[in-house]
Order: sequence, then C-alpha cells, then structure tokens
Amino acid sequence: MLKLPIYLDNNATTAVDPAVLEAMLPYFNVHFGNAASRSHSFGWYAEEAVEYAREQVAKLIGAETKEIIFTSGATESDNLAIKGVFETYSGKGNHIITCITEHKAVLDTCHYLEKLGAEVTYLPVQSNGLINIDELESAIKTNTILISVMYANNETGVLQPIKQISAIAKRHNVLFFTDATQAVGKVPVDVQDDGIDILALSAHKMYGPKAVGALYVRRKNPRVKLSAQIHGGGHEKGMRSGTLNIPGIVALGKACEICRLQMQFDFLRVKTLRDKLEYALLGLEETFLNGDPEQRLPHVSNISFKYVEGDGLLMALSKTIAVSSGSACTSASIEPSYVLKAMGVDDDLAHSTIRFGLGKFTTEEEIDYAIEQVTGTVNKLRALNPLWITHKESIA
Repeated sequence: MLKLPIYLDNNATTAVDPAVLEAMLPYFNVHFGNAASRSHSFGWYAEEAVEYAREQVAKLIGAETKEIIFTSGATESDNLAIKGVFETYSGKGNHIITCITEHKAVLDTCHYLEKLGAEVTYLPVQSNGLINIDELESAIKTNTILISVMYANNETGVLQPIKQISAIAKRHNVLFFTDATQAVGKVPVDVQDDGIDILALSAHKMYGPKAVGALYVRRKNPRVKLSAQIHGGGHEKGMRSGTLNIPGIVALGKACEICRLQMQFDFLRVKTLRDKLEYALLGLEETFLNGDPEQRLPHVSNISFKYVEGDGLLMALSKTIAVSSGSACTSASIEPSYVLKAMGVDDDLAHSTIRFGLGKFTTEEEIDYAIEQVTGTVNKLRALNPLWITHKESIA
C-alpha cells in the first residue's frame, strides 16, 4: 500500500538503512566507551569498532585502512582537504583550480582562502555540466598546488571525467581532490584506478546517519600531508582532533559495507525507475532534462518545466511528494540555481526546475504515483499561466 508523502529527495539526505541502525545502536549505551581510553575494555572495544569501520570504508573506495580519516561529514572533509593543502604546500604555491558548479562547501572554502592570499581559478562548465579538459590543463600554472573537482554534481548528477582530471594533475605534479559525496556508494569509486589523492564522503548520502563522514588522504605516490583544522588531542593521526563519534563511525562503516555488496543491484534497479520517470515527464511539452544524459548518476533527474513556477510546483506537490528545486544547502535562496545558470540555463527555466532524487527504498508504485501527480500538477499550473496560453495559441 502506498504511503504518503513519498520521498524523492535522496540527494539531500537518505533514510538510515535498518541494518545500519541496528549496527550503531549498541554503541550508545552498551559499548559506549571512548576510543581514546586505553586503560580498560570499554575503550578497547570502541577502538576496535572504529578500526573495523575504517576498514569497511577503505574497502568501498579501494583505499588502505590507514588512509581514512573520520570527520563530522563532507563539509568538514572539504574544509580539511582544501585548507589543509593550502597551508601545508604554501611553500610550493598558492593557486587552486576548482569548478564553478562545485558544492558550496568547496566554493565558500575557496572564497575564504582568497582572503588569505590564495589564487583561485573557477573553471566554467559546458551546457551539459561537464568541464572542458583542455581548459583545465591550460589553467595550471607553476604555482598550482591543488585541483578540486567534484565527482558527481549534487543537483544534476553529472559525473565529471575523473580519470582524465587525475591524469592531468599527475602530469603536472599537482594534487587532486574530489568531493565524492554524491557518488560514493552509488557508482564504483576506486581511488587507485581513478588516481585520486584526497576524497571526501558523507554517511547520510548513503543510508547512514547525519554528522559523520570521512576523508581519504593518500599515503604514497604521492604521500599527501594536510595541516589540521581542528586541534586538541591529536586524534585521527593528528589531522582531526576531537572525541570520535563511535556510533556514527560504526554506522558509516556498515553503510559502506552494504553499498559495496549491493551497489550493482541498486544501480540497475534505481536507474530503471529513474528512466521510467524521465520517459513520462519528458513527454510533456516544453520539458527539458538538465545535464549530460549519459555521464551522470543513476538515480538523479533534474528537469525543467517551462511555463511553470518551480516554487508553485513544489508547493502543490509538498503534501504528497518530497522533491526539491536544487541543493538542500541553498534551498532557502530565492535565486535560481547557480549550477544551472553556469550551464547556460536562463533564469526563467532555472526557476521552473525540479530535482528528483531516487533511492534504494524507492518503489515502482511510488514512481507511478509521482508521474501521475507531477503530470497533473504541471498541466493544471500551466492552464493558469497566461504565458502558456499565449504560447499554445502561437503554435496552434
């Protein structure tokens, strides 16, 4: 039986997998020790759980266990990566290359570093959301120390050419960092095959709890060093001090294990549902898909409904379908999506955009319902729009 409202905003956050919840619960009131307590069994048990989780995270992304640093989430990981490189490698240079469609956690960090003397190049994107590889290589200077390009965009799902980017970075002896928050657990990510030096991920995008994440930091070829941004106690190899969130870390590890084992199945099932949704909605007149139709995540669909105000559509659907107009981190803004504007989408069309984020708990019945509700609501709202009426008369 269909339960309303249905949830199609999995890019913003995901429900915690029941198996993940079961794994983390004992660490609140049974195995509640501090992993830094080395003099009794409560601390030993907590430390053992942390190291096992570190191994689970590492296996998912093809890393070594010692290369995983636990954080409070992707935003902290982004800050530690970018600020850490800027401070540690200041003797080599101060130039950072990133992309204009990055998550705000990356963009705002770069803006902050510019105030401290960093030189930042913000690469544009093409109409499909992909960067131009030649422009990236041309932007590299003798003082370039970091390239930061996200693995998959949080609004459009577009997958950047990570292997090509890393090859360019390696050729010029520049470190490569990627915010892979949206990609890890959804598509195969391997830091060795992909040539990634630093990578950020978050539990709550992959069916784990909020406020826990990790940062992969390469230990050889090259060995990456990062200056700490949080001090006090020297936890996490001195890169991130603070009492470890044992329940959250255990949950992140379990979420990574489940993703590693189920990813292939989930990919195919969710992509099939996403394609069904798109086929129906793109059949409506004056409806457009944003982002490269091939190089993207399997569960994301960013669609513009011309002659429909996006906020009005969201409001009309809010009691039955949970969707968004873009990034959850900028959802309070009345400005059109900066990601879509960077792709050349005009303001009116950007304002008419809905992001559908499916997940592994999404059912075909829910997709059928979403198709029916969105189609009916779009037609109803257009019927009330004088511009739509004029448009129809002009082509009659």
